[in-house]
Amino acid sequence: MKGIRKPKVAGMFYPSDPARLKSEIALLLSLAQPEESPESIFGIISPHAGYIYSGRTASYGYKLLTGKDIQTVIIISPSHREYFPGVCVYEGEGYETPLGFVPVNKGIADKIVEGSKSIFKGTEGHRDEHAIEVQLPFLQSVLKDFTFLPLVMGDQGKIFIDELSNKLKQVVDENTLIVASSDLSHYYSSEDANLLDSIVEQHVKEFDYEGLIKDLEERKCEACGGGTIAAMMQAASFLGFERSLILNRSDSSETSGDRSQVVGYMSAVIY
Repeated sequence: MKGIRKPKVAGMFYPSDPARLKSEIALLLSLAQPEESPESIFGIISPHAGYIYSGRTASYGYKLLTGKDIQTVIIISPSHREYFPGVCVYEGEGYETPLGFVPVNKGIADKIVEGSKSIFKGTEGHRDEHAIEVQLPFLQSVLKDFTFLPLVMGDQGKIFIDELSNKLKQVVDENTLIVASSDLSHYYSSEDANLLDSIVEQHVKEFDYEGLIKDLEERKCEACGGGTIAAMMQAASFLGFERSLILNRSDSSETSGDRSQVVGYMSAVIY
């Protein structure tokens, strides 16, 4: 089969051995205890670092999906390694992880690029990007058969957030889930990171995506996938989903013990 995007960070960000990977995810899910479990979920915000650092936080969001009838997952990722204007939909057949192959939903891919000047098919941002890949083993562990739509935002400016959110509202239905893949601040002290990350948390908690965009633009806070979060929330608001719940927030010092330079992580649900 042509156009299969092979794993790039297996063995680094998560185990490459399928049995070990399944076991690690099962353990993380067993430890996650969300205080609430919303019934009608539009999407989740999930971190994308190595599982040893952010897997526990990520598992809170994925725990809520267990048993849900989700047939299509749209994953929105930032581009860490290459810049390009717009949003790239993977043009191949799908992604592969140690847990198997996940096919791209070609019908939704066609719809989301139709008539758009900034959303296009290609491989830009997909070649070595980890922020989509690390979400897939969790999804493969909690869902049955599903297709997905991998989207990489090469530019997270407001014009692209608006275009993407308008397109998303046209393609989602009751069996679709959106995952906004994002970490929070990078390489501040744990104390400073907490101050910055609490601003992002508050905007999500208050369902204030416009305030989030403004504070990100003015550098009052940081999130490497801030545009993915804003696009998902704006699309949700268009369709009447305007409630949010912070599930867990942490930083890398909880694993490394180094509080001098940390990366922040958050899991949240939009419902």
